[in-house]
Amino acid sequence: MQLITVKIEKPDDTNFILGQTHFIKSVEDIHEALVTAVPGIKFGLAFCEASGKCLVRWSGTDPAMIELARKNAAAIGAGHGFIVFLGDGYYPVNILNTLKIVPEVCRIFCASANPTEVVLAQTDSGRGILGVVDGFSPKGVEDEAEIKWRKDFLRQIGYKA
Repeated sequence: MQLITVKIEKPDDTNFILGQTHFIKSVEDIHEALVTAVPGIKFGLAFCEASGKCLVRWSGTDPAMIELARKNAAAIGAGHGFIVFLGDGYYPVNILNTLKIVPEVCRIFCASANPTEVVLAQTDSGRGILGVVDGFSPKGVEDEAEIKWRKDFLRQIGYKA
């Protein structure tokens, strides 16, 4: 077994969700769940089929996000892995619970706009996602001023009253 990492390639502010699912119908079920949860959502989705033809299956509503999803899924190449890229103005917080209750979805590894590396195990039979390195290590612990900034920021963007 060999450990490798694959960097998620995307524009800096683009959000994505990386997960694991277990069945070819995941592509259609995830697509339906997203457009039902957030009407008009712009996204691209790709899924690495782990048996049969072993293709990168894909769907979505935005050509640029679809291309990002296909490119990154192929680079990751881990069976049953899926990745969703969200268009501008759409955020993981609005769809994570919806994704988690799709019957085929087994796990969510991350939801981020940060620079991210996927940690993979490569064996003779294929690749598996072990985890992710999401963003950077902490540079300290927040103080009272940073607590105030955090609370003000969440209210400014509409997530707290």
